Amino acid sequence: MSTLLESRVSSFPLAPKGPLSEADAVDIWIARWLRVRRVDILRRYDCDPRRLYEIWEGRRFPASRERARKVFAERYPELIDRVDFGNHRSIPRSNNHPAQLGLFE
Repeated sequence: MSTLLESRVSSFPLAPKGPLSEADAVDIWIARWLRVRRVDILRRYDCDPRRLYEIWEGRRFPASRERARKVFAERYPELIDRVDFGNHRSIPRSNNHPAQLGLFE
């Protein structure tokens, strides 16, 4: 399986510089579902990591996820049942709830 993933990453050419387009967003979704490392995606598009999360959270190019899902199904039908097609969910790093202080008593 690692050779399959390595071949997908190595065939990931650099994208032209400029603002991300909807076609880029489709490719970014597909790369996420193929488990391409975030650093490799950032290197390809030479963009701020926040731009990726805007796409993955559906705030930017919201229709790109469905388009990417269709393209993914055509290209990788054997992986359909192994992929989570959901949006990115941010996990809060801290919980400042007052009840947390009770843990130190």
